[in-house]
Amino acid sequence: MTGAAGSIGQVALPGLTDRGHTIVGLDRVPQPEGHDGAWYTLDCADPDAVAAVFEEEALDGVVHLAGHPGEASLPDSLTSHVVTTAALLDAMVEHDVTRFVYAGSNHAVGRTPRVDLLTVETRPRPDTFYGVGKVAAEAVMSLYADRYGLDVVSCRIGSFLPQPESVRHLSTWLSHDDCVRMLDAALTAPAPGYAVFYGISANTRGWWDLAPGRALGYQPLDDAEDFAGRVAGSAADRVEAAHVGGPFATEAFHRPALDRA
Repeated sequence: MTGAAGSIGQVALPGLTDRGHTIVGLDRVPQPEGHDGAWYTLDCADPDAVAAVFEEEALDGVVHLAGHPGEASLPDSLTSHVVTTAALLDAMVEHDVTRFVYAGSNHAVGRTPRVDLLTVETRPRPDTFYGVGKVAAEAVMSLYADRYGLDVVSCRIGSFLPQPESVRHLSTWLSHDDCVRMLDAALTAPAPGYAVFYGISANTRGWWDLAPGRALGYQPLDDAEDFAGRVAGSAADRVEAAHVGGPFATEAFHRPALDRA
């Protein structure tokens, strides 16, 4: 598990362990307290460091959660999301590891205007360079699925939070428990080939198609509507509801692709 000390990793590592998986943790920060399994402190953009882990450990699959969670320059975004993915996939091919589960993002289609039902057939419409990185990572995954027969699954995560905090989140929320269910399903689904599904909970107000995830065994149980009475409306609600990516699709996230001196 890459990014095992990150916000999702801190939930997924113990959650998947409880479900019987033995986790080898990778992150750029040292091993956190509470995890007594194997741990490697490295940057997944370094292919030699990644390859060394595969030489050392007997692995059955990869859960790739590492990556800068916000907007950055285009080169930095591509390094964070695409180069790391390629380094892991190369090591998988070399060591006959065939299952890859990726923390994709709704921002891969974030510029899509709101529709009655958002399907996985929607064309890539990234809302940021972060979203571009997620789209490009999925493209590399698709190539490796076709070229080497790997089983690769991109879970396009919505709003991963302990509980929804905005009106938009009532549609896009992914609970901590459902996140673990999602990753477990993506790891254990029989022969998914190349697959994409939306990672949200079973939200009453959800408008993202859950059928592709359910087809792979992901059965979300939580519903953001249980928290609706605690969520206050705001002036930003209408704008955030206009596109899949919410605030990421607004001018507040516009920036040049390249940093200049």
